[in-house]
Amino acid sequence: MLKSITFRRSAILAALLVVTALIVAGVAAQDTVIRYASYASDPGAREADEAIVAMWNEANPDQPLEHNITDHEAFKQAIRTFLVADPSPDVLTWFAGNRMAFFVDRELAYDLTPLYEREGWYDTYAPGFVALATQDDAQYFVATSYYWWALYFRTSIMEENGVTPPATWDELLAACDTLNAAGIIPITIGTQAPWTAAAWFDFLNMRINGPEFHINLMRLEESYTDERVVAVFDHWRQLYEHNCFLPDSAAYDWQGGLDFMNRGEAAMYLMGGFITDSVPDEIESDYDFTMFPIINPDVPIGIDAPTDGYFMSANSSNPEGAFDFLAFLGSQEAQQFAADELGRLPTRIDVDTSNFTEAQQKGIELVQSADYVAQFYDRDTTPEMAEAGLNAFAQFIADPAGTDVMALLESLEADRIRIAEEIAASE
Repeated sequence: MLKSITFRRSAILAALLVVTALIVAGVAAQDTVIRYASYASDPGAREADEAIVAMWNEANPDQPLEHNITDHEAFKQAIRTFLVADPSPDVLTWFAGNRMAFFVDRELAYDLTPLYEREGWYDTYAPGFVALATQDDAQYFVATSYYWWALYFRTSIMEENGVTPPATWDELLAACDTLNAAGIIPITIGTQAPWTAAAWFDFLNMRINGPEFHINLMRLEESYTDERVVAVFDHWRQLYEHNCFLPDSAAYDWQGGLDFMNRGEAAMYLMGGFITDSVPDEIESDYDFTMFPIINPDVPIGIDAPTDGYFMSANSSNPEGAFDFLAFLGSQEAQQFAADELGRLPTRIDVDTSNFTEAQQKGIELVQSADYVAQFYDRDTTPEMAEAGLNAFAQFIADPAGTDVMALLESLEADRIRIAEEIAASE
């Protein structure tokens, strides 16, 4: 009887050991998975993102990626949930500037300083991009590409209607008048998501008041009721008075706005360099771009050149794998691929740009010729202020003639004061 009990106990113990071993093996297997959350939902960007993942998985079968792509706009809201989820994504796409600082301040981003030291990135990254990744003397972001914003136009449409790319404010208004008379939409825009409108605020503010005032406003150090901001909306309203914009722009996302240009129904579009990802190959050569027109020649020239990249969640369940994947994303190989396939400008100094297209070289020159490089409205200011600002821009665009601009700016100023006080109280 004792022998039978001893046997049964031994059998149960052996079974428990087997189950435990299986559980441990399962956990270990799970720990080798790297969860990658991406906002690369636009067609060209999605294809490149999937290609990068395939390159990694082929070279690293023991560290497979769990790849999830969320719609670009939805990702901006969902990321806060992602970062506190269990499990959290290990690596996420994101933006430099205040958008990144927001998560660093809340201890939701992992300190990547050891990765920078391990990979020698202090020497292979341009210093400005290391600075963009740095907060409190530590690095939290891997900047991998940047792109320019400019006034894009269809060369054939402009030439057919005797319009030259506008270099001044008066030339821009005159171009709108000429194109309208020809039955062409002068400037297309899709404001279903109002970040496209923010580009107009950025450039108008920098061209009228200079980039220093603009950045100080973004940092909540200037007033939204300042007469200089009022002047921005006065100029913006002039564009509507000259019927410059696509009517009912809130009905279209940015690609929907681009469709009018692709079909030859619109002539110009203020947009980032990624625009060509959504331009059919057969007409891409008909697209060109120019610097946003000068309004006040006495102020320095500012430009938006947002910088994109990646970071690691502080709640990563696989920090070792996340470090390895980030090392790959920041590598010369991956940046060369992004430059060759998407035309993105690299942040590393060792990427071969000799095969860059004329447009890419022109984009680099555009950025390098600027006196100040900003990120973008919703990257340069705090997320809460950005939300208030984007809502205000949408309200103005919905009824530019009837909007009480001072009431709008007084509301933004109240938001600015409240947000600044909340930030000061938390420090």
